[in-house]
Amino acid sequence: MGAASKAGDLVFKAFVGVLGVTTIYLTATFSVNVYRGLSWHKAQSGLKERTWVGNFAVAILWVRTGKIHVPMQ
Repeated sequence: MGAASKAGDLVFKAFVGVLGVTTIYLTATFSVNVYRGLSWHKAQSGLKERTWVGNFAVAILWVRTGKIHVPMQ
């Protein structure tokens, strides 16, 4: 084997190593982003549910009393 062949092998191994590290990095960051996205979505859904429940309570109050009192936030 010549020096050029050994150098080519070394370059190839370095390239494959970089691809492996890049794959691990992208997998980790993708997983973190999915977790953050799901957490954000869950928080937004919780706000919607609380708003819907609040509106439902106001509707029940109006049906029973004929009056609506909306507290200032």
